[in-house]
Amino acid sequence: MTVKYKRILLKLSGEILAGNDKFGLNYPVINEICSEIATVAKAGVEIAMVVGGGNFIRGVQAQDQGMDRVQADQMGMLATVINALALQNALEQLGIPTRVQTAIEMRSIAEPFITRRAVRHLEKGRIIIFAAGTGSPFFSTDTAAALRATEIKSDCLLKATKVDGIYDKDPAKFEEATFLPEVSFMDALRMGLKIMDGAAFSLCMENKMPIIVFDVKQRGNLQSLLIDGARIGSMVS
Repeated sequence: MTVKYKRILLKLSGEILAGNDKFGLNYPVINEICSEIATVAKAGVEIAMVVGGGNFIRGVQAQDQGMDRVQADQMGMLATVINALALQNALEQLGIPTRVQTAIEMRSIAEPFITRRAVRHLEKGRIIIFAAGTGSPFFSTDTAAALRATEIKSDCLLKATKVDGIYDKDPAKFEEATFLPEVSFMDALRMGLKIMDGAAFSLCMENKMPIIVFDVKQRGNLQSLLIDGARIGSMVS
């Protein structure tokens, strides 16, 4: 079977894993997402993932409540590990070999992140879930996704969201918002589009890493995008 992209980095937010619960883990939602990921993996796409931790804690919000930012971000990194293990469990129940690699060493439950080992896992058909962000405070999981995508030489970075792509304005606030199927990095900067945080966006632009923003809640989108070659969501290139 011919696939559009041989190796991809899929960025999932923690909030997506909570579903409508807003907090914690919604297992039916996780199972549905992993079912689609499994279908794509079985078709031959090499899949790496970065998952956020916003369904448990956000460092910036915790700082606003008076917590030290460094410790708040460290707590957020640990939250991403919980999410990564939940995804690993769901994928392996579907028969997909999966490895979790963390930027903070915790050898009893996950491998430490090593680029060459990650690439070897991908070549052997295993899904890699990168957890604990970059391992450093003040950097978002968006930045971790851009960094890991570059390190493993991914063909593109897929940013899974709750909207169907990129708009020139927030479609939830402005009815006249215009959908943008494709936009250049420079135009995105000029228009002030909030696609990823500044560090992540700059890293992708510098390394010519295409970003595809799509709605992960719409069943079949991942397969249509990666296997069928359909134009799903919006691309920044």
